[in-house]
This record gives sequence, C-alpha cells and structure tokens, in this order.
Amino acid sequence: MHRVVEPELLDTLAPTDRRAAWSRGDLRRLNFIMRHASIISRACQGHFRRGLRMPHLVELGAGDGTLLLKIARGWSRSCAAAQATLVDLHPVANHKTMRHFVSLNWDVRQVAADVHTFLSQPSLDADVIIANLFLHHFQDDALRQLFRAVASHTSLFVACEPRRSQLALKACRMLPLIGCNDITRHDAVVSVKAGFDGNELSALWPDHDSWELNEYSTGLFSHCFVAKRHA
Repeated sequence: MHRVVEPELLDTLAPTDRRAAWSRGDLRRLNFIMRHASIISRACQGHFRRGLRMPHLVELGAGDGTLLLKIARGWSRSCAAAQATLVDLHPVANHKTMRHFVSLNWDVRQVAADVHTFLSQPSLDADVIIANLFLHHFQDDALRQLFRAVASHTSLFVACEPRRSQLALKACRMLPLIGCNDITRHDAVVSVKAGFDGNELSALWPDHDSWELNEYSTGLFSHCFVAKRHA
C-alpha cells in the first residue's frame, strides 16, 4: 500500500460540534482497545525516576488530554511529580481532566498553537516529546521539518501511529459495532491509508548518528517509533 495523506473530517469540525465530541469519545475507546497509553509508557520506561528534578513532557496533537492522563496515572508510582504541555490547534481537555492531573501532582498547561510554531521556540526544553495518532496527518517533507524541530528540543521522542495494512483497513469495517459515528468511520480509513510501515519514520529522522532509532509494529493495528539521543 502506498501512503496517501488526505484531510480528516474531525479536523474540519468546531471543537463544540456534537459529532466532534462523539468522535473524540470514539478515539478514547480506540486508544484503550489498541493500548496506546501502555505502548507509549513502556517506550518511556526508565526515563523518569523518582528523586530527579521535575521532568517536562510535551504531547503534540494532545486533543482532550486523556491519553496523557492515563500515562501519568501509570507513572505516579515512579515519578513523584511532572510538568506537561498539551499542544493542539484546538485543545479540549476539560476541567475534570485537568483536576485529575493536579491530584497526581502534575503541573499541566494547554497551548493552542500550530505544532511548527510551538516547536520554533528557542527556549523550549522537554525531557520527552510524545505524539499519538498525529504524525500520519503530515506529508513526508513536513515530517522531516517536524522531526528536525523535535530533535533540537528533547532527548526522547515517542510516537504511536496507525499501521498501514490491509488488516487494519478491514478492521475499520467493524467500527459500527462499538458505536463509532460516521466521522470516526471515515477518518479511521483515512488514517490507515496515511499510516506507516517498516522503517519509514526512521528514514525521515534528521540525525541517525546521534540517536538510537527503533521502529516496530505493535498489537494488530499500531506502529511505534522511538528516537532516543545517545548519552
């Protein structure tokens, strides 16, 4: 399958649109089914340890913040407190989600910004940058530019994306069975066609000599990319 990037319907809807809210709920269920929070958490394992300074984590395309909240709950036993920045063109984390972060001693802020604009800040310093179901929105040239910016601001980058496969496409036909609406059903197919396989993301990373790159399929439908700077 050749990679094809097309617009997704959810990106065209206002954050307050009823169908958009339904689709975000669909995405929460799909993230749970595909275990993306666990996948990203395992990839970051050992990077945060209790007793170190308060680490700073950035999530690109963070949406409603619930994926990072699941990660934060898992890390609460090994990381006493952390800072996090949720970056999205239209951040929609609600007060309840933000209160849960506070209860875990996480200092979290939402930033409404284009990701390229956000990453252009010279002073940005993040221990970890993560992205979930986000990179597939970009063509290869834009990903190269994004990766150059990410590499200049962190020592660990973790992304979890759709796997581009016939099996994943066939699975999209089952989404009505778990209550997904028309927006989610359309966007799931678009996401799979724009997803990744093999070492496609590693090939776009700017500096192979200074980084350890791991790219692999995980679960039935997911594709993970981890870039860790050599010590």
